[in-house]
Amino acid sequence: PNPFNPTTRIQFSMPASAHVRLDIYNTLGQRIKTLTDQQMQAGAHSLLWNGTNDSGETVSNGIYYYRLNSDIGVLTKKMLFLR
Repeated sequence: PNPFNPTTRIQFSMPASAHVRLDIYNTLGQRIKTLTDQQMQAGAHSLLWNGTNDSGETVSNGIYYYRLNSDIGVLTKKMLFLR
């Protein structure tokens, strides 16, 4: 759901096996969390983000972006976190 609290599920589908990295960024463009950085098989995938940064601290309310980077392409989407 968008907005979300306390977690959101990021779903995506891979047409072929590829290396995938999914990062969360704040509005300043700073990477705050890496959800995955690994090889993934073709098919549907789902990752959860619980509104924390890489240090485990809960982020503040606001707009965040996730960037899905793979051998196949790049996808960026906006999310709204409200506590």
